[in-house]
Amino acid sequence: MEEVDAAFVQLEEHKPKLQTVEVEEIPVINLSNTGKLIWEIRNACKNWGFFQVINHGVPSELRRRVERVAKTFFHLPMEEKKKVQRDVAHLMGYHDNEHTKNIKDWKEVFDFFLQDPTMVPTSLW
Repeated sequence: MEEVDAAFVQLEEHKPKLQTVEVEEIPVINLSNTGKLIWEIRNACKNWGFFQVINHGVPSELRRRVERVAKTFFHLPMEEKKKVQRDVAHLMGYHDNEHTKNIKDWKEVFDFFLQDPTMVPTSLW
């Protein structure tokens, strides 16, 4: 096994303290229920770090297609992904150099804009 690049290694005090927690379900955010939407998202992020969204209006086939394209892209060789790397001139695109607490994150990102940002209801802002 190869040695881990030091850029990814966290100091001991920053490493997560793992514990087992049993739960019945994860937070579910229902976008058709706008009354408590901001509070529910805040609470899920603060207490869980993630949530499931329902009633978002994205067709299942479109979601599946996006997942297939993303999987194909992220499995490309690094030199191919770097061809669409974001930089000062191109704010959107591939990026793999994000840091948390000065430690490189174990993730790759492809940022993009909505084709038509007017499609996002302002009531959700």
